Amino acid sequence: MKLLDCTLRDGGYYTNWDFSKETVKTYFEAFNHLPVEYLEVGYRSNPMKGYLGEYFYCPVPVLQQIKSLSNKKLVIILNEKDVRAEDAEPLLKPIAGLVDMVRIAIDPKSLERAVGLAKEVKKLGFEVGFNVMYMSTWASQKAFLDKLPLAAGAADIFYMVDSFGGVYPQDVRDTIALVRSKVDIPLGFHGHNNMELGLINTLVAIEEGCAMVDATITGMGRGAGNLKTELLLTVLNAQGKLDFDFNALSRVVDVFTDLQKHYEWGTNLPYMVSGANSLPQKNVMEWVSKRYYSFNSIIRALDNESKGVDDNERLPVMEFSAVKKYSAALIVGGGPSAVEHTEAIDAFLMKHPDMVVIHASSRNAMCFTDIPNDQYFCLVGNEGYRLESVFGDASKAKGQCILPPFPRKMGTYIPSKLKDRAFELKEVTFTDKLKDTHTSLAIETARAFGITRVYLVGYDGYSNTAMGTKEQELYAENEFLFGKAKSSGLELISLTATTYTHLVPDSVFARIS
Repeated sequence: MKLLDCTLRDGGYYTNWDFSKETVKTYFEAFNHLPVEYLEVGYRSNPMKGYLGEYFYCPVPVLQQIKSLSNKKLVIILNEKDVRAEDAEPLLKPIAGLVDMVRIAIDPKSLERAVGLAKEVKKLGFEVGFNVMYMSTWASQKAFLDKLPLAAGAADIFYMVDSFGGVYPQDVRDTIALVRSKVDIPLGFHGHNNMELGLINTLVAIEEGCAMVDATITGMGRGAGNLKTELLLTVLNAQGKLDFDFNALSRVVDVFTDLQKHYEWGTNLPYMVSGANSLPQKNVMEWVSKRYYSFNSIIRALDNESKGVDDNERLPVMEFSAVKKYSAALIVGGGPSAVEHTEAIDAFLMKHPDMVVIHASSRNAMCFTDIPNDQYFCLVGNEGYRLESVFGDASKAKGQCILPPFPRKMGTYIPSKLKDRAFELKEVTFTDKLKDTHTSLAIETARAFGITRVYLVGYDGYSNTAMGTKEQELYAENEFLFGKAKSSGLELISLTATTYTHLVPDSVFARIS
């Protein structure tokens, strides 16, 4: 049985396949002293749209540098959906002598096509591994099972990939038996750790005679991540199956532990739910990183997906033409300026009772309980829970609720006491993306009222020193949406201090003096 570490390849889903030179040097130097035979360092790929880092393309100079650092067998992977048989020679001939094995990531439905690619890879002198995804679904895929004999001769090892992190130890045993009943080929196992079963599933795979298994340092990998290399090595050492330098292992673990503090990979409740229901991790990984999606809303979305429904609730579409006309709108964001200048903002609204107030965020809504103006609350993701938290009793929220158009990818949650005051937009038309954010919902609501002048408070922006990754993302999203709103004919005026460049700066104090 051999071990393969794929930290740089699988971990690249968090770093966009860029790692510092110091991290890479420590990684390879440490593994020179560890009983791991293969290191999968990244992809080889045709040019793709957008930025992807050096370990997604693994150019020749990068592989030459790695070869000079490492005494292990090196592996790259091809994504079969993006690579054809005719691409094999231009992608792989330049790296002959630098890389020992080429693995191919394969959708079961594309197995036959992948065999053609594998034969071309074989001609170039590489070992070939098939990484066949979605193993929890194989038993129901008769066409795929019938084609398994094609893998013999095309691949040196056939990997079972638990893409969803949803298999149990008995599933591993059953799948191994199923594959062996169809084809005689060495087997491998690549697990994911959604349900904390990465270790036991891998140990079962070893027990059942798998020739190779995967792991990553600190479990770094897409979504919930993988079995930790350091855990597998420690267990195998305790079982007397191998010996190694724990100091070398500790050095590389320390480096990736620091990275983990930044990127926060590993399982959590949404990943557990997606694993238990064999649902894709890609969406969960995106949702977990969003500041406005709570675990409740993510799990609701996963529950809807597992049931095959678009959304769990449909609402009446808001008929804006039936509502009275407003002179302008005030959109309230979640920034502290809306609280700091509440008295001035209230005075401004008292002077303009024909102005509608639209709460993009419920965070500051309690500051506006005594105004005469009509109010609307935008409910995106977990905002319904925040509204309940802010008011204690949601029925105290004076106004109506507006939700994105049906279906809402995160499902729907509306406080029970506000359901008779909840409506959805028919569509969002002023932007072609970011249609389900708080800001886009608030802007589209103002537009639907036929309003052309929009005042804003609580859209403070951030100083450069206060902008972490999530703050940068939020700032960029809002800037994009404000630009789109201006292009659609809206006049956007900030009555509190702001760093957003598309907002015309003004002062609420000038408006009430």
